[in-house]
Amino acid sequence: MVKGNSKQVIVVHSPDQELFEQAIFILKDDAVGKDGITDEALLKEAKHFIREPVRKKAKWFHAGPVWACGGAVMTGLVWLMTIIW
Repeated sequence: MVKGNSKQVIVVHSPDQELFEQAIFILKDDAVGKDGITDEALLKEAKHFIREPVRKKAKWFHAGPVWACGGAVMTGLVWLMTIIW
């Protein structure tokens, strides 16, 4: 139970209630009335997210393999320098 804190929420009932009964969206404190956003627009946006969830863009560049290759190259260079000198 949360005491002394109130949030505005939008509850959207699922069109297919096989797995989920409803979705609850917690609004930011300044969401209502910001830039002329109406209650109907907020509800429409929430229903849009129910139908088409946000998908992350696939990253073709991952830092882990780059750091691993860089470390291997540096190790190889240090090993080569110790042999030459």
